Amino acid sequence: MERPLTANIRPGEPPLDIEGYERSGGYRAVRRALSELSPDDVLELVIDSGLRGRGGAGFPTGQKWRFMPRGDDAPRPRYLIANADEMEPGTFKDRLLLEGDPHQLIEGMILSAYAIGANVAYVFLRDEYRLAAETLRRAIAEATDRGFLGEHILGSEISLSLHLHTSAGRYICGEETALISALEGRRAIPRTKPPFPQLVGLWGKPTVVNNVETLCNVPHIVNNGAEWFRSLGLTSDSGTKLYGASGKVKRPGLWELPMGTPIRELLEEHAGGMRDGYRFRALLPGGASTDFLVEEHLDTPMDFESIQKVGSRLGTGTMIVLDDKTCPVAMLHNLEHFFAQESCGWCTPCRDGLPYVEHLLAAIDAGDGRPRDLALLEMHTRHLGPGRTFCAHAPGAMEPLQSGLRYFRDDFERHIAERRCPYR
Repeated sequence: MERPLTANIRPGEPPLDIEGYERSGGYRAVRRALSELSPDDVLELVIDSGLRGRGGAGFPTGQKWRFMPRGDDAPRPRYLIANADEMEPGTFKDRLLLEGDPHQLIEGMILSAYAIGANVAYVFLRDEYRLAAETLRRAIAEATDRGFLGEHILGSEISLSLHLHTSAGRYICGEETALISALEGRRAIPRTKPPFPQLVGLWGKPTVVNNVETLCNVPHIVNNGAEWFRSLGLTSDSGTKLYGASGKVKRPGLWELPMGTPIRELLEEHAGGMRDGYRFRALLPGGASTDFLVEEHLDTPMDFESIQKVGSRLGTGTMIVLDDKTCPVAMLHNLEHFFAQESCGWCTPCRDGLPYVEHLLAAIDAGDGRPRDLALLEMHTRHLGPGRTFCAHAPGAMEPLQSGLRYFRDDFERHIAERRCPYR
């Protein structure tokens, strides 16, 4: 089984320096692209590969790049941003790549910048990732000294300056336009779309924002071709995926596996199944802002289309597993507390609605809930849903709640009827 993204990552050991990375085949894709391929060639390779964004939404990467204005009269400068502000609860996949193989990200950014005509790039990193920041700074310096970054890369006419920006950190910075606002030194709030960042982005110039895992796939596509990348997936979605699992499983962790690996294989083989004394009850398949899936869904392939068909989203591909001894009401209260805190406050439904949802869940969890509270919660899942708010923050917060009300209705009703949490 091929694992291109994690081939150089050695648990418990420091990441490869630039000499080790080059010995493993690193920067070969950059050398090939600058000597043999045009920017359009690289763009078409990524389009043909079927690479979809690994940050959650799954938008086709090459199509996003294609929206950038091209030609001699296109606005300049153009920017590329790696979104490394990994604040989705339960998600830690990009951290592995940043700490374990930073040169892979740098090479992916060089190739991506070449394809879209960008000459300035940023890694937007959450401040808590201190080891990742140290690792990236060292790798950027090494790549600059070797001529892979800076003016006239490898003697070509291509230049790229790469900067590391450590963010003060807000969950909303996972939304690309809020990230751009924060990078400009402004309040981290989403912007109206259109115009999209590919036309009007960082400082009003064309900008592409991609997730870390997405960018790390690009060198392997350039080296091995689009058909090779497509062949790695088990379903219609291409490539490999970093899947994770947390909760009361025997081996919580992260694994690179073919896109479309079934949930049951991830849970039982790679995560080792449930710990002794615990039974599986449900899981959030792609971080906290996805709908719960239950036993009947365990044979579903973990890809974008299959997970959507059963009523959830692949998201980041990092599962949060709920067991039979953890209170689902308390779990949802904890999640909605996080989402309420992380609202940017820009639009009324999110700013006022999420704290009220948290208030209702806190009352139910404490044994002070009323029967009508369930109807109020259901109403909020509709009024804070898609199309009702300025961005996707509140709709994402409603996904675990709406499915939790469906699958754990008896637990909610017991909390209210018995005026206590039956799990404590």
